[in-house]
Amino acid sequence: MKLGKLTVTTMICFLVTGIFVAQAVADSYKVGAVFSATGRTSFLGDPEKKTAELVAWQINNAGGINGKKLELIIYDTEGDATKANLAVKKLMAQDKVCAVIGPSLSGTSMAVVPLAAKYKTPLVSVAASYKITWDEKKNKPRHWVFKTPQTDTMAVDAIYTQLKQRGVKKIAVMSVTSGFGKSGHGELVRLAPNYGLSIVADESYGPKDTDMTAQLTKIKGLSPEAIVNWSVGPTQVVVLRNWRDLGMQSITFYQSHGFGSRKNIELAAGAAEGVYCPLGAVNVAEALSDSHPQKKVTMEYLRFYTGKYQEPLSSFGGHAWDALHLVVKAIEAVGCDRAAIRDYLETKTAGFVGQHGIFNFSPDDHIGLDKTAFQMVVVKDGDWALVK
Repeated sequence: MKLGKLTVTTMICFLVTGIFVAQAVADSYKVGAVFSATGRTSFLGDPEKKTAELVAWQINNAGGINGKKLELIIYDTEGDATKANLAVKKLMAQDKVCAVIGPSLSGTSMAVVPLAAKYKTPLVSVAASYKITWDEKKNKPRHWVFKTPQTDTMAVDAIYTQLKQRGVKKIAVMSVTSGFGKSGHGELVRLAPNYGLSIVADESYGPKDTDMTAQLTKIKGLSPEAIVNWSVGPTQVVVLRNWRDLGMQSITFYQSHGFGSRKNIELAAGAAEGVYCPLGAVNVAEALSDSHPQKKVTMEYLRFYTGKYQEPLSSFGGHAWDALHLVVKAIEAVGCDRAAIRDYLETKTAGFVGQHGIFNFSPDDHIGLDKTAFQMVVVKDGDWALVK
């Protein structure tokens, strides 16, 4: 059968195009990322996005993954659960990524958890709540989901351990009514009796509230020995300013691990001085001893990030560093096989030195960190200082 010139030409074009498409696929590994890079929670997503881009550049500059380029596809969720859902679905179903890192928030992470199982794609969240990886109905880890931030339980343990050491008996708790705040609040209440702590005041506020004077005034009247606040973003700065303005500095103030950005210290305009919080090694890299197992990786990240972006790094960027490096390590070992990547993360991640700790995943643990992943720090002279 004879083919016309147009038909032959068309077939040749299709063949050539196919070769280029196949070549493009063969020469790169796609990894998806979803962060709240803009919007109300950009203080989380912006450093995460910048860190992921920096890590991808470093990997590609060093030759890629087994000689192939790392193609990082990032979508901005703006902190919105619906947008996060659409972005993750696109990455998994259309972009055909090997794995996804993110989202930035506990709420948006919970919104996309079902997609990981539906599309059988590994998801490594950079949000805090233990519920992201833990299926409470089945009482076991979610098969396709991992995360890099320390849990609320670990942070509460770090804070309560120090309070017990100081002989504190009466505390007040404050929390924001978001996914992060509710998860932390649950652990604050649940674990208090284990440390001999009595919660004499329990106050909450909305994520957009701009004044917590009323809540703090109630707390002041009940004379607790310490206040533990659980929130992220502007509210944790507002509550500090209100605490200072009410002259409550005699009541020691503790923040959650969500306070892990030097920008918060700056925005508090002096009100953060003397405030305690549990943070990962990434926040205090320069203060770590030379023998600390995370000294090398945290110092390298510090130099590269601050050198490129001319801004302080934060806990949040460190979570993205950990997530992307964990995924890349899996791809190096098994290629772009989603099920194999999942299995590798779960069974082969042992002793991985990250920004926030030494990761050891297992079939029973998709977080992989323990309480040693936190350093207790205090704000001193406008910066973090290790609590001795």
